[in-house]
Amino acid sequence: MKSTFLCLLLKLLCSSFLGIGWHHANASELANLLKQPDHVLLMRHALAPGVGDPAGYKLQDCKTQRNLDAKGREQAQRTGQWLRAQGVKESLVFSSAWCRCTETAEKLGFASPVLESSLNSFFDDMRQGPQSNASLQAFIAGQLKSKGRKALILVTHHVNIAEFMGENVGSGDMVLAKVSPQGKILSFKIYTSP
Repeated sequence: MKSTFLCLLLKLLCSSFLGIGWHHANASELANLLKQPDHVLLMRHALAPGVGDPAGYKLQDCKTQRNLDAKGREQAQRTGQWLRAQGVKESLVFSSAWCRCTETAEKLGFASPVLESSLNSFFDDMRQGPQSNASLQAFIAGQLKSKGRKALILVTHHVNIAEFMGENVGSGDMVLAKVSPQGKILSFKIYTSP
């Protein structure tokens, strides 16, 4: 009886340690893949309640746009902390010009985000989707050639991600995409917001 209990306890401890080891192996896998010349991380901006933007909004005036709320700002900071815990250290961060994206990118706590027009929303005119996606693919292809071993992180909108990969993701969610040399998506893994 005693030996059976000890065997069960030993198995439980071993499986716990194996589980921890597996978790760390997965965690470092994200960072390792982002160092490769064929992976990119796309992130939908953090929580910004509502849909679209108010009528007459201006890109140069954040007060006229739909913006992150306190939960969204906290979500973006938490995501940056989570990425660093996974081993993501050096990165190039690009963002849509919309304030909810630039604030998300800043709150991640990596390099200062650079505005990139191919990440801008086309929600106001969905007919621009294919053209926007072609621009995004060309941008990704160019960046992957020159990024070295830095992670390429792109903060954008749900319409851009859906056009790129064919699926919607939630606010603050991330897509680790393996892409062709032309920037077309080959496979992906979705990480839900931590």
